[in-house]
Amino acid sequence: MKYLIIGLGNPGAEYEDTRHNIGFRVVDTIADAHGGLFSSERHGAVSTVHFKGRTLILLKPSTFMNLSGKSVRYWMDSEKIPIERILIIADDINLPFEKIRLRGKGSDGGHNGLKDIQSVLGSTVYPRLRVGIGDQFSIGHQINHVLGEWTKEEGLILQEISVRSQKAVESFCAIGLERSMNAINTDK
Repeated sequence: MKYLIIGLGNPGAEYEDTRHNIGFRVVDTIADAHGGLFSSERHGAVSTVHFKGRTLILLKPSTFMNLSGKSVRYWMDSEKIPIERILIIADDINLPFEKIRLRGKGSDGGHNGLKDIQSVLGSTVYPRLRVGIGDQFSIGHQINHVLGEWTKEEGLILQEISVRSQKAVESFCAIGLERSMNAINTDK
């Protein structure tokens, strides 16, 4: 069984350590844990890894955040993966830093990458892992926060958040959305 795991972010060194690129960081963590290597393909960097008898196609779109839907649709069609076996990993300012939430549907929450994906897919019903980056910014400075680099304090626990997110993705692929949501969406 194949799954398409899409980490949202922007390509290029200038975005590498920004909050908006947490999706890229999570798929990098998954690839590292399973010996995957990324190669440049059409509309993104792609790595294929295996986990518990499942094939995980990891994707970092090269279409930039605001046009992520083009890459998602291309790889879904190319690999013949249904919408229920994709998982979008995105930053979320509406969640406190360190929190993660797995959902099967929902609004874009003002996230331009999710907005484009929903427009291209024609649906708000698709699995997504939201990774909290917090809302510690003053009015009118959201873009500076989202495209800003992690603080030193955040950087100290970023790897732990990436590994927890990796485990959430693996759970989704192994036991499904509903059971994974029950296990992951707790505030322990």
